[in-house]
Amino acid sequence: MTNEDKQTRIRPWIDPEERVTVHFLDAPDLNTTVMDCTDQLVDLSIETHVSHLKQNISVPLSQVEVTEDFSHYTRDPERPLQRQRLMLVVNEKRPPIIY
Repeated sequence: MTNEDKQTRIRPWIDPEERVTVHFLDAPDLNTTVMDCTDQLVDLSIETHVSHLKQNISVPLSQVEVTEDFSHYTRDPERPLQRQRLMLVVNEKRPPIIY
């Protein structure tokens, strides 16, 4: 899949009210919000174990595999329910969280 294809699949998920799933090698099944997506990077805001604290990172699209997560559904009540959500697989370790 090219970066352009990945961007096309990711862009509809740029929504602060909608979650996607992200898998890192050492941290699978993370709830994340997609903040932006360019032809080179995807900007993510990852939920942490500390309330109201998010980890904001940018990941090169070349390191991301785009797929669907059938174990979660969408939660925006203003939109039709979707029985799956976007999943991004990053074949790297999760960057350390800096408080």
